[in-house]
Amino acid sequence: MLRMTEPAPLSDPLITTFGRLVEVYSRLERSLGRALEDEGGLPHTWFEVLLRLARSADGQLTMGDLAEQIALTSGGVTRLVDRMEAAGYVERRPCPTDRRVQYAAVTLSGRQRLGQAAKVHACNLRAAFARLTDQQVRTLDALLDQLRPEADPGMATSGDSLKATTAAEDNAPSG
Repeated sequence: MLRMTEPAPLSDPLITTFGRLVEVYSRLERSLGRALEDEGGLPHTWFEVLLRLARSADGQLTMGDLAEQIALTSGGVTRLVDRMEAAGYVERRPCPTDRRVQYAAVTLSGRQRLGQAAKVHACNLRAAFARLTDQQVRTLDALLDQLRPEADPGMATSGDSLKATTAAEDNAPSG
């Protein structure tokens, strides 16, 4: 655990560290997202939805769980799933025990598109992370896992700025 005396806010090294994390994420998201859409045929947000559904039990998640995993509001995930359903990549399924709950489920077409896009994305990720050793990638992964609870939207206030609805929706095609 990091133990530091509290420096003046403008010179706080954690502000710099976080800023660098945001900078690297933004640059990777921009370049990898563009490549994924151009070469793999999917916006990054759609890729993440399909990946999370494909890796879930029965290839489905509740709309609420999906919204939480991809940091969207319930309205944002509903609109995103509407577009992905129109494209044939996902379908909605009712919950057999609770009429208020809907599942988003990956379709065969969605699995096929995800498989094609994953090949492209994996290749581009390898190139982006080529400067790191395998051990450094494992260390980075472990460090990010340690920060995950701090980034949990459930721990934030109701005015949560972690929900990036607008950004994710802007990256999704309208049809």
